[in-house]
Amino acid sequence: MDKPQQPFLDGMPNLSEAHFEVPKAERVQASTPLDHAPRFLILYGSLRERSFSRFLAYEAARLLEAMGGEVRLYHAHGLPLPDDATADHPKVQELRQLSLWSEGQVWVSPERHGNLTGVMKSQIDWLPLSEGSVRPTQGRTLAVMQVSGGSQSFNAVNSLRVLGRWMRMITIPNQSSVPMAYKEFDDAGRMKPGLLYDRVVDVCEELMKFTQLTRGRADYLVDRYSERKELEPERLRAVAADVGFVKR
Repeated sequence: MDKPQQPFLDGMPNLSEAHFEVPKAERVQASTPLDHAPRFLILYGSLRERSFSRFLAYEAARLLEAMGGEVRLYHAHGLPLPDDATADHPKVQELRQLSLWSEGQVWVSPERHGNLTGVMKSQIDWLPLSEGSVRPTQGRTLAVMQVSGGSQSFNAVNSLRVLGRWMRMITIPNQSSVPMAYKEFDDAGRMKPGLLYDRVVDVCEELMKFTQLTRGRADYLVDRYSERKELEPERLRAVAADVGFVKR
């Protein structure tokens, strides 16, 4: 196969130079130093009275607070199914405001029928990719965890990872899967000491580090060439015309 001459001299005729930027290390700095504690939202995927995903969510909350974070837990009781209510429903608004407030999130789901639960998916489905120019999840860090009633599995955390990437979140490498969860929590709902608990500590520690690295910098880290082009007035008018909002 013939190779173009090195260095490439044939140009980039399809590139919009007005929107092309060379990433620079000096720009990966917080524009304004943040003096508040890192903010974390935790979602869990069960409404049961004795919910092991809720117990695990509480353990994550305790750890993140001990590491200097500010934590909010969202309780999905009363959240309608997606499209079964309008977005001004109080539980939907509560969820979206918490997501906007957060700088990092933890998603904890039981594994049911080999995957995450409908309760977990409903919460994520109520979070839009964008509302006008505001993106409730983009650029935020994410840690994923799951609990299982049987042997160890990673189906739920794998699905949560897919969703996190789709929501344009910075999903950390580490994760936690707790098998036979009924053996890992005591009667008070506290996780017992051991290797599985140690892994939860690892996940929270890594989430805190990634959040400290990215908060205040996320706007630049997720600033994209294609989206800069889409914000041009002419491009916006063309899109509006395509969907029938305005005439060309």
